[in-house]
Amino acid sequence: MTDYHSLTKFLFEVGQLNRVKRSGFTLIGVNDTQSVAEHQARAAIIAYFLAKLEKANVEKCLITSLFHDVPETRLNDLHKVGHRYIDFKKAEEEALKEQIENLPENTKSELLDYFISYRKDKTKEGIIVRDADLLENALEAKEYLDKGLKHAQNWIDNIKKALVTNSAKKILIEIENSDPYEWWQGLKKADR
Repeated sequence: MTDYHSLTKFLFEVGQLNRVKRSGFTLIGVNDTQSVAEHQARAAIIAYFLAKLEKANVEKCLITSLFHDVPETRLNDLHKVGHRYIDFKKAEEEALKEQIENLPENTKSELLDYFISYRKDKTKEGIIVRDADLLENALEAKEYLDKGLKHAQNWIDNIKKALVTNSAKKILIEIENSDPYEWWQGLKKADR
């Protein structure tokens, strides 16, 4: 039996991701970073394409990607320097377990399994979602690089070492060699 009150509370909690700002790029002086929800949206789109390219379960990749940062409603986003001092992966798993404890049993077990597969790179889909998460960071880093924030290159250099799938590695090469603002050129219509 579905507990609609608990489900609704969970959905309100997920809305907190719109207000949780990502912290990593603050290290290089970015004051108004994107929200976790903004990050998740583009990461999910990347996960879709990687799943197709890598011939993986698209639905599983999308669900995992949509839920991969949900624990940050309770923990906030913590940059990698902070991860040196806190077992953030363990904290995220504990937070997610609490967050979903009143959801329907089949949903709860599915979300937890997908989350653990993502966190521990246990499945092809978990690896793909991790690569999608990293590629979203690389896209954002490239956007900052092109705005003159030279230290954003550190993200791309680290991501290059961490990517696993061939498709993600090829996309990263394209990211590095692309102009983030080229996509709209030629689309503007000049009016008198």
